[in-house]
Formats: sequence, structure tokens, C-alpha cells
Amino acid sequence: MLLRKTALVLALATAAVLATTTAATAAPAATATVATATVATATVAAANPVIVVGGLSGVAVAYEPIAARLRGDGYRTFIYQLPNLGLGDIPTSARAFASYVEQVRASTGASTVDLVAHSEGGLVSRYYLKRLGGTATIGRYVSLGTPQYGTYVANIVAFLGLGSCAGIVACQQMTIGSAFLADLNAGDDTPGGVRYTTIRTLQDELVRPTGNAAVNDGATNVLIQAYCPLRVVGHLGLVLDGTAYTIVRGALVDGPVRPNCLAL
Repeated sequence: MLLRKTALVLALATAAVLATTTAATAAPAATATVATATVATATVAAANPVIVVGGLSGVAVAYEPIAARLRGDGYRTFIYQLPNLGLGDIPTSARAFASYVEQVRASTGASTVDLVAHSEGGLVSRYYLKRLGGTATIGRYVSLGTPQYGTYVANIVAFLGLGSCAGIVACQQMTIGSAFLADLNAGDDTPGGVRYTTIRTLQDELVRPTGNAAVNDGATNVLIQAYCPLRVVGHLGLVLDGTAYTIVRGALVDGPVRPNCLAL
């Protein structure tokens, strides 16, 4: 009887020790999870403000969906509508954009901002970076369906039902082989310490060939269908699509390219 009682006591004592050891081991893991979440939250809170740069004929409200996603992830987000809806001279729009960047920096106290630019907005932003000294104030550049090297759909404005390309300066400047693009693409495509990411889709109706939405010299060029073959995303859809947004979000934290093909 005494042996049985002794064995029972030892068994209970051993169980208690094991339970205490397990709890002590588990506690740091839980603490680590909380700490990781806290660091992630703090990282976003301290992140650069983000300016969403609109494209040709893109009114500001059209970019609210992607801006809302960014705000939901904790980013201080602003939308820049191109002057005259982007119909005018791109370098002139870039100079106006330079002033806007300074306004955002002044209002937020941030030394640098990040850019998420759609279509023509990507060219306006690149001109600002390359020709107007913008590399000193921009941390990351992400373009969505920007005709970096021009498009065969030269009459973009006509495609949108707004009239002929004739006389529309920005439309002419976005044609393949234009003097504007020859100047913009001369030399280094990715000047300064800015991290460059381009995002494109095979179903882009306005950028043809779609490879012209990529840039050279060390940029991260992402074709959505290379990761998600069944994903159908059009030119305008790039600012609405969940998968495209997961690429944007990764680029803003300098993460690897890991699109979520099922994102809404």
C-alpha cells in the first residue's frame, strides 16, 4: 500500500513538473507572437505616407478603393488627381506634382513619401524622380499599368470615349517612340536610392505590348499572371483588384513578391 501511495505521489509530482515546464515553454512563444504583432503595427505606423497618383482621366474618387485599403492597413494616404485630368503635358504635370509632394511632407512631417501610381501617373512620377530631383524625397515607387515604354494603343483618349488623340499632348507623349519617352528612358531607368516596383497584367487593354509596363536597371517587375495564371485584371482593374493590392502592400514593406491569388 505504501509503495502504491508513493508511486501515486511521484506520478502526480512528475505531472505537475511537466505541466509547469510546458507552460513556461509556451509563454515565451505567446509573448513572441504579441511582440511580433506590436512590431508590425509600429512599423506601419512609422511608415512613409503614401500618395496614390491618378492616371489619364482618373478623377480622385476612382482611387478611393485602393486608398481605403492602404488606410485600412494603417498608412497615411493621399490621392493626387493629375492637373486637367492628365490631358496636358506630362513634364508640366510632374512639376505640379512636385509641389504636392512638398505639401504632403510638410503636413505629415515626413522626410520621404512612397508613391503608388496608376497608368500615366507612373510617368508623371518617374519624370519627377528622374528630371526634377524627386529621388531625395521618395522612398518607394510602385506603378500599376504604366506605359513606361509607350503603348500601341496610341489613341488612349479615343478608347475612353473622350475624343481624338490629336491635340491631346499626354496621349501623344505616351505613344511608342515619342520624344518624351525617349528622353525619360535615356540612361538609368531607376535613379537614386528609390525602390522601384512595376505591376502589369496580360489583360491590360491600354498598355500594349504589356511588357512596356516594366522598367530596367534593377526594378522589381511583376506580371500578375506569372504568379496567378487564372487571374483576370484589366487596366482600370489594377486599382481595384485584391491580388494586385497584395503586391503593392508587399512592395511598400520591401517584402518578397508573394501575391495572394485569391484575394478579393
